[in-house]
Amino acid sequence: MIFQTSFILAETAAPGGILGNPLIMLVVMVVMFYFLLIRPQQMQRKELNARIAALQSGDKVVLTSGLYGIIHTVKEKTVMVKVAEGTMLEFDKAAVATVQKK
Repeated sequence: MIFQTSFILAETAAPGGILGNPLIMLVVMVVMFYFLLIRPQQMQRKELNARIAALQSGDKVVLTSGLYGIIHTVKEKTVMVKVAEGTMLEFDKAAVATVQKK
């Protein structure tokens, strides 16, 4: 009698389903992490790099230090930023955080 009861209970146990497998859950989490965090950040960085490559004199910029200014001249790796009347500072192009066109 006890053997029959345990045999019946073993047969009626529900399978784990598709989400019961820990490997599948891990893969789903990695894919979600990629599409929700990594990919959007890569796209934003690519867009910013394109804007930095297209910098021109007169563009308004915000630097990573929080400094606001207007591009005066653009060199190969640096930009001259006018921050006040008669005040120009030279920064690396990587210091540009955002670009607003004229």
